[in-house]
Amino acid sequence: MSRIGKMPIALPEGVKASVKDDTVNIEGPKGKLTQRIPDGISVKVEEGQVVVERASDERQHRALHGLIRSLLANHVHGVSQGYEKALDIVGVGYRAELVGKNVHLQLGFSHGIEVQPQEGIEFEVGQDRANRQFFIIVRGIDKQLVGQTAANIRAMRKPEPYKGKGVRYRGEVVRRKVGKSAVGAGF
Repeated sequence: MSRIGKMPIALPEGVKASVKDDTVNIEGPKGKLTQRIPDGISVKVEEGQVVVERASDERQHRALHGLIRSLLANHVHGVSQGYEKALDIVGVGYRAELVGKNVHLQLGFSHGIEVQPQEGIEFEVGQDRANRQFFIIVRGIDKQLVGQTAANIRAMRKPEPYKGKGVRYRGEVVRRKVGKSAVGAGF
C-alpha cells in the first residue's frame, strides 16, 4: 500500500468535496477545482476527510494511488489558502510594471514583453527599495498553473552565470562563473 496514498486528506473548515462519476469537485473560499479520477482508483468523502483507494496491486494502480492523493491534497490546500511563487528580476535596466492585469517586462531586449495571466492567475509587482530590484509574485489556487506561469516568465530571461542578470525564483542560487583571466595578457 502506498504510504502517501493511504493517508486521508483532512478538509479544513469551509472546504467541501464531492464525488460524481469519475470527477472530484473541491470547493473552498478561494475558488473551485476539479480533478478527473482514472479507472482503478476510487475516492470517498467521509467524516470531513477524503480517502483515496485503489482497486488492485497492479503497477498502474499503485502508481496512480499516491499521485491522485497528492493532486487532491494540493487542490484542498489551493482552495483554502492558495499558492504563490515569487520571482526576482536582477539586472541594470531590467524592470516590471503592472498594466491592468498584465505584466510589462523590460529584460534587456529591444522590445518590452507583455505577459497576460491565464484564468485563475493574478500578478503582483513591486520593487525592493534596499537593492532597487523588481519582483513579481504569481498567485492562484492551482499549484501546477502557478508553477508553470512562473516558469514561463523565468524562461524569458534565465539568469546568466557571469553577472547573474535575469529572472530567478526567490531564493534561487545562481552558480557564478569566473570571467576571462588575465593569464593570456602577460601579467
